[in-house]
Amino acid sequence: MTEPVWGPVHADIVDLLADHPEDVPAVVDHLTKLQDLLVRLPPLEQSCPLADFNRLYLTITSRVLEGLYDDYFADPVFLSRLDVEFAARYFDAMRLWTESSPTTPRAWSCLFKRMRGPDARPLPSAAAGVNAHINFDLPFALVTTFDHLESEPVDGTEQHRDYLKINDIFADKIPTLRRGYLERWQLLLDMLNGDIDDWYQGELVEYTRDVAWRNAQKIWRCRHDPQARDDERTRLDDNAAALGRLLLSPLGAFLQ
Repeated sequence: MTEPVWGPVHADIVDLLADHPEDVPAVVDHLTKLQDLLVRLPPLEQSCPLADFNRLYLTITSRVLEGLYDDYFADPVFLSRLDVEFAARYFDAMRLWTESSPTTPRAWSCLFKRMRGPDARPLPSAAAGVNAHINFDLPFALVTTFDHLESEPVDGTEQHRDYLKINDIFADKIPTLRRGYLERWQLLLDMLNGDIDDWYQGELVEYTRDVAWRNAQKIWRCRHDPQARDDERTRLDDNAAALGRLLLSPLGAFLQ
């Protein structure tokens, strides 16, 4: 008999993925419960590759929720909807993988396949998750958000400025998050590098999210053309999968 995908917590994860969270507090709750389950996966308890990404995602989403409570965003309806649409794609990828579906995005499959790998490392795993979620999921989450709100992705709008504010949240959280994934010898190198690594990774996140916005604009223009939209999905999935495999390879350790 084939072992369940998620081992001893398989049934709990299936139950969690059965429903989509409908608002940002529910997204945070889902991510929190998922984290508690993922760190119980053998044989890598406390160091599950997906848990490494999920921890980062939970931290950023919790800060977004604080921003919504603190009136940090000019258009909280837009940010809330985007957060829900964005999370839905992550949970859907997990659900498809759980069902062994051939439609599981390749961008996510390369990370899911490493769940039991003995050579999984925290920082590359987190980076591969960020890559799949931003480079593949985010453009489509933006399109469905704008479609729902009967708006469109236009530069310079309040919605675009709110979108860019997420970069500031990443910039604030990246240093602490990144160091939490490093081993002792890597921490020494990090200390010698000073703020260079923090600056570089902040710039990389900003660039990647800008590309996601541009890709959303491209998909928006062809959203009523199923073939063109599928072509864009395939292109983005292939590109993100290739980068994900690189990040998770031995060479990827030198790219963090």
